[in-house]
Amino acid sequence: MDELDILKKDWHKEKPEHKKLSTQDIYPMLHKKSSSIVKTLFYISIAELVFWIIISIIPYFTSNSYKKQLDSVYTNDYVFGALTAFSYAIILLFIYLLFKSHKAISVTDNAKKLMESIIKTRKVIKYYVIYNLAMAFISMVLGTYFAIVHNPELSNTIAHFSDKQKLIAFAIVTGFTAVFVFVIWLFYKLLYGLLLKRLNRNYKELKKLEV
Repeated sequence: MDELDILKKDWHKEKPEHKKLSTQDIYPMLHKKSSSIVKTLFYISIAELVFWIIISIIPYFTSNSYKKQLDSVYTNDYVFGALTAFSYAIILLFIYLLFKSHKAISVTDNAKKLMESIIKTRKVIKYYVIYNLAMAFISMVLGTYFAIVHNPELSNTIAHFSDKQKLIAFAIVTGFTAVFVFVIWLFYKLLYGLLLKRLNRNYKELKKLEV
């Protein structure tokens, strides 16, 4: 039980005439905790950006086979460059929005504005997770398509498949894609879920103080 929980417990025990003072004590703690949570989310987003850059760069420059395979799939360098730039641009935008949310929460001294900032932060996280899940699905589909189109051996093999074999192959690819997207969702659920729960709890406590 942290300091805020102890104070809230005492607050409910107090008489009505003393609750105003307790509210003034509780708000700064909610403000501080909310600011700290958003700051943590901001640092996590930066760490995630660095992680994806490392994951993308190291294999490409250290493994010739991986580089050849990637070049064979994305025969047009501009397409690959555009996709990479777009992905990083979205992450940078997400980092900027989180930084902006942290600044907004840090400087506000109004409970209503703090609640609005929390709502905006939740929306930013929600849209970012949805975007990443959609991109994971699209990347898997496009990667499979280009792999088939630009790999003669694989194309010839699939061309000789019966309808039943094609259906099985499609089911396998769909299942693998679903598992991949689920793993990504689980990753973000664990990464951001706990912090968002704490932020939501702060939001609910602020609503009680506003009543």
